[in-house]
Amino acid sequence: MRAFTRGLLGIAGFLALWELLGRSPLIPAEALPPPSVVFGELIAQLIDPVFLGHVVATVLALLIAVVLAIAIAVPSGLVLGSIPAVRHATRAVIEFLRPIPSVALIPLALVILGFGPETKITLAVYAALWPILFNTIYALDELDPLQVETARVFGTGRVGVLFRVALPSALPFVLTGIRLAATTALVVMVSVELMAGGEVGLGYFIMEARSGPGRMDQVLVGTVVAGVIGVLLNNGLERVRRRWVAW
Repeated sequence: MRAFTRGLLGIAGFLALWELLGRSPLIPAEALPPPSVVFGELIAQLIDPVFLGHVVATVLALLIAVVLAIAIAVPSGLVLGSIPAVRHATRAVIEFLRPIPSVALIPLALVILGFGPETKITLAVYAALWPILFNTIYALDELDPLQVETARVFGTGRVGVLFRVALPSALPFVLTGIRLAATTALVVMVSVELMAGGEVGLGYFIMEARSGPGRMDQVLVGTVVAGVIGVLLNNGLERVRRRWVAW
């Protein structure tokens, strides 16, 4: 309760400082609208079906990207973590691909996939892949060999050990990787919508708001909504982790 109260005080202090700066003569009002203006515009946008369509498009694409990343990264991590030969054979390729920023692949993705939602989903999957993959691999490195030997004594085969012993033991690490991957994918998703254009999404809404006369209040509305989605996603996945793997 005390931590929650401190968090609220921190938010209140930030908003008060923002309000003072937004109304200060040192900063143009059109450059930094105060939160009273931004939140008024936020309420107006939340009842606008067009804006809600942008939000739904981003959230839906994000969920698809995270599910695809889990479906690819968890089995791959189990294989790489349990078969040393495969892990060593693919290490150079993985270490080469992992540091490449997703936004650096936007031109290539546009040439191959075009300007549809496939581009942002693909790049978000690419960004979300690595936290889940490496957390799964590291989890298997921490697996107790005694558990594996005990399962084999009772006649459990390699596949059975993988799914009955290794995966449950790796689950806390995997869920942490998913939480990190989801927020990373959100950043990439909005960035691709903002930089690569398209016709729908929060990034597209922000790009449209900043063009022409430049509605900074709408730009900040899109930014605030994206931040709220990230906070809800992070906290929700953290609650899932605590509930499922409290041990």
